[in-house]
Amino acid sequence: MVRQPRFRGWDRTRLKRIARRAVKHALLMAAVFTMLYPVLWMLVSSLRPDGQIFGNASIMPTTFHVENYTYGWTALGRPFTVYLLNSGLVVGGSIIGNLVSCSLAAYAFARLRFRFQRPAFAYMLITIMLPVHIVIVPQYILWAQADLVNSFWPLIVPKLLATDAFFVFLMVQFIRALSRDLDDAARIDGAGHGRIFALIILPLMTPALAATAIFTFIWTWNDFFSQLIYLTDPQLYTVPIALLSFIDAQSTSSFGAMFAMSVVSIVPLILILAFAIGQKVLVQGIATTGLK
Repeated sequence: MVRQPRFRGWDRTRLKRIARRAVKHALLMAAVFTMLYPVLWMLVSSLRPDGQIFGNASIMPTTFHVENYTYGWTALGRPFTVYLLNSGLVVGGSIIGNLVSCSLAAYAFARLRFRFQRPAFAYMLITIMLPVHIVIVPQYILWAQADLVNSFWPLIVPKLLATDAFFVFLMVQFIRALSRDLDDAARIDGAGHGRIFALIILPLMTPALAATAIFTFIWTWNDFFSQLIYLTDPQLYTVPIALLSFIDAQSTSSFGAMFAMSVVSIVPLILILAFAIGQKVLVQGIATTGLK
């Protein structure tokens, strides 16, 4: 009797599926490496002397020039901690402003009934399509007339007025997905809109609030244009503007120190992204607890 091959039972369809999956994973790994290459190159370049940075495209570290970090921390005349704290203040105020104002506006659009509600909601959606460059000039004139330019107020106060229509729309859609039976049960117990919002809707909005806080942190921390327009005092510089100060067209630029401080500046982003990755389980637990 002739013994049959061991793997004869494997059909061509299964082999094609395995090959297709291997090619897909290889392409994904190549795409991930392509996207991470600039960050890895910046990390390695922060440990090289200025003369070796642009002449070497490798991401393999050959030198450990840690002086870039010690020099860059105080190269601008003050510790880099000042700029980190300034960015933290702007980010913190923006997060609080968006969470408070956008949630209140979203509740009004999703649960209340008032005149011109639909036109107001449509106008709010239209503002999403407006680039910031269109409104920056009238806004700057307004803040200049109020003598508040060169301060953090122009960067924080608009967030208290629900100017980020994207987050309002996000929360409106989330609130509309919640059952109105919860509102009706609360009204039977004598609760008004304030108590319904604070004690029922707001706890169930945790996923939307978390997404708003995370995106506000990332967008505000990386914001360069608005902060460059309003902040002119070096003592008030945020991280993006401080990094620009390392490049001087009239004299020698400190690229090594700039890359070193760039690495320092992305550490909070990495931490918040790591928190966002683990947020799914956390949010599900909170939401399930609230529904119970």
